[in-house]
Amino acid sequence: MCGIAGLISRAPISFEQRAQVKQMNAALAHRGPDGAGEFHDSHLTLAMRRLSIIDVSGGQQPLYNESGSLAVVCNGEIYNYVELRDELRGRGHHLATQSDVETIVHLYEDHGLDFVQHLRGMFAIALWDKDRQRLILARDRMGEKPLYLWHNNDQLAFASELKSLIQILPKGLELDFSALDLYLHLQYVPEPQTLLRDVRKLPSAHLCIVDVASWQIDYQHYWDVANVPAIQAEPIQRLRDEMDTVTALTLRSDVPVGVALSGGLDSGGIAALAAPRYRGTLHAFSVGYPDRPRYDERAQARELAGRLGLPFHEIELSTEHMIDLFPALVAHADDPIADIAAYGYYAVTQLAREHNVPVMLSGIGGDELFWGYAGVNAMVRENEIKSQLRFVSPLLSRLPWDKTNRFARLRRLCASPANRLLLWETNPDLAHAQQRLPKLYSRTFFDQLAPDNCFAPQAIETGWEDVPMAVSKVVFDTWLVSNCIALGDRLSMAWSVELRLPLVDYRLVEVVMGLRKAHPDHRLPPKTWLKQVLRGSIPDEVLDRPKQGFNPPVDEWTLGVIQRYGDKVQDGFLVSKGIIRRDEWKVLKDQTLVRQCRRHLAFKIVLLEVWCRHFLA
Repeated sequence: MCGIAGLISRAPISFEQRAQVKQMNAALAHRGPDGAGEFHDSHLTLAMRRLSIIDVSGGQQPLYNESGSLAVVCNGEIYNYVELRDELRGRGHHLATQSDVETIVHLYEDHGLDFVQHLRGMFAIALWDKDRQRLILARDRMGEKPLYLWHNNDQLAFASELKSLIQILPKGLELDFSALDLYLHLQYVPEPQTLLRDVRKLPSAHLCIVDVASWQIDYQHYWDVANVPAIQAEPIQRLRDEMDTVTALTLRSDVPVGVALSGGLDSGGIAALAAPRYRGTLHAFSVGYPDRPRYDERAQARELAGRLGLPFHEIELSTEHMIDLFPALVAHADDPIADIAAYGYYAVTQLAREHNVPVMLSGIGGDELFWGYAGVNAMVRENEIKSQLRFVSPLLSRLPWDKTNRFARLRRLCASPANRLLLWETNPDLAHAQQRLPKLYSRTFFDQLAPDNCFAPQAIETGWEDVPMAVSKVVFDTWLVSNCIALGDRLSMAWSVELRLPLVDYRLVEVVMGLRKAHPDHRLPPKTWLKQVLRGSIPDEVLDRPKQGFNPPVDEWTLGVIQRYGDKVQDGFLVSKGIIRRDEWKVLKDQTLVRQCRRHLAFKIVLLEVWCRHFLA
């Protein structure tokens, strides 16, 4: 696990540009406290910070092929490196280290740009081909590792985090108004957009190839979950086999490994599968709250840890500390993400680092992969009806139906644009944002937004023939990668802890989706397949416990943040830039004291103000 940064230029790299890349690398020190490395060529400078996980003593990057014509830096882990090393040696390659990353350059020698098809893991890669004078950037299939990009007509810069990339960017950066509006509706910015107009993320499952001679920048989409073939096997045994495999792979480490444990199914299942397979002592880490309210899951987590024989460590999250820490959390998160879970990620990985455990397994992705959200399941059924109606919906939508009659649902489905999945329309936070933001926005700002901009991520051109797959793909490509995975990565790396997510391993995802094509499961109770896979591995009371999720004192935390930092908005960045109206903000802020439904929108605005002051002002 590392942080990477670099610059490629049409003209020869100057000393000033090298110094800028060194500065970018310094901003990534928290991602890699164990060392640093650089590589320089006439048109390229690469840099990295290292968190030593595999081949602690010998895996320093950059790493090279036998002739030195290829150089690579990588943020992440290649889980199947043991098998790859054996294959490469069998084909005559000489590997100089035990590092997982070294396999990349040799795979590129054999397979060219298809090298990425052989990698199982989480990664953001920068590979320099000196002979061809081209740079290849690659990001893993599920978007676990980030890579930010900026380029103009003469150079392209990249980095693992925005706070690093911003070191080299020109002054006067402008906000992306579409992205800002998306954030205030959804609480995150869906990739590849960022809040900065000229900065993008390399999308998951993509390559970016930069050719110096022609100065051509090409993008290739090398994997799509929608293209997974159907699997006719019996689902539970096939899933059990794949989960056993991915658990073993994600436990590969030369340093201690722990697990983030709540009282829920996803983290409990990961812990139960990992405990008997881990050769060392697997430590469990959990969070709770003062006075142990009903949503405090430490007791259940401790009980499960005891049954599995895991040492258990806990930390209590206080409202006062969360409010004090809020600006730092915003800065660490890199992207503006108004998810109240941020403090939990930050605190539990801090606890792991304090116990000298730099690798943590997490259950992120279980809800998205196994139909854990009841609202998403309901939307699948709505979209299946819409799919059947979409050829006649233009006619039906013009009928003068009373919205209160029994045809109101049908009318709503028909009125929705033909290329838009129904997904978040029923979310109360989104509904409130839709209703309130036109009043909060200045007229100048509002007039620059496309109609229904907030629903742009739900647009699909194809996929209506397989609605469950289409819904899953949109959830993966938006909420999962840009909210859940992004937040977990940034907040864990703030403490130099590598967060591993077995439930978003791409092969496991392929198996689930392939089985789903042959054996549709979206009408079953939530997480039916996962529960059947885990039955016998964890207690029945864990399997049958109602879903709770990470549920801190949300009202107390959000209201505290609004009261502490809300006045910054009044005459702050957003008002001065003509985005938010001062008078309407004051009305909304005052309403949050008595109307709970107003708080999440106000919280998102306060967080955005703090973000803008940190990254732009």
